Amino acid sequence: MTCLLLCAALTGAALGASHPDALGASHPDALGASHPDAVGVSHPDAVGPRVSEAVPVRAPEDGATPPPPGGDARVPRRSVDHVPVLLVPGWFDTARDLAALRIRLLGAGRAGAHVEAVTFESPTGSNRLHAEELEAAVRGLLEETGASQVDIVAHSMGGLATRWYLATRPDAPVRRVVFIASPHRGTLSAHFAWGDGRAEMMPDSPFLDSLNLLQPTPYGVEAITIRTAVDTHIVPGESATLPGVVDHRICCPTHAGLLRDEQVFDIVRRFLEDGARS
Repeated sequence: MTCLLLCAALTGAALGASHPDALGASHPDALGASHPDAVGVSHPDAVGPRVSEAVPVRAPEDGATPPPPGGDARVPRRSVDHVPVLLVPGWFDTARDLAALRIRLLGAGRAGAHVEAVTFESPTGSNRLHAEELEAAVRGLLEETGASQVDIVAHSMGGLATRWYLATRPDAPVRRVVFIASPHRGTLSAHFAWGDGRAEMMPDSPFLDSLNLLQPTPYGVEAITIRTAVDTHIVPGESATLPGVVDHRICCPTHAGLLRDEQVFDIVRRFLEDGARS
């Protein structure tokens, strides 16, 4: 036993400053007292002479669901108790064109019944008729979820139908609205469209003149606009903005690509969760 102890002592002494495995003060991997990552004995996180390698886990926010084992604790999932969301497609589009956005909202913790997408009976038809279909869709979503309000995310011409719905039903149970690349003051690309929606999207159309005499949304309904710098469908691009409404101009998805863009989704998610505070 004495021999073993003597050998261990000699081995420990061999790992001095000149040994290649020793971390002396000049070694690049050494954590000296002045190194920003060094945790000294007096550091509040230090436990005896050893430095813990545990990664601190941030406590979930109020109402958040703790991450599953092996999940990323830095991005806590919120509970699924959200205001339901109605997704509204643009000209010629259907609910299928909103699938990527819906999947992301579900992945962010929303229940399946709380995220629905509309398919209009006539996707190129009048926004006035689309507004009636929106009224029925909102009513159905409230009945399905038991909620008292909905949020709406509308793309392209769907934003015009949404605004007409809100303008003609000022007591509509809508809390927040996201307008993604909607031609609020018309678009020159409407010359290449068809259906009743074509005439309504023309710049200075009687429909838009009537709509824009009113405030963008009724009092108490929060809204934002999102647009891309390279939109060839909304010309001029400023038509996708609304007076007095916060505008997010990003670069550089296409008109349709906005619905699949990660940055757009992040803006949508934060606004739906936190409103104007986001």
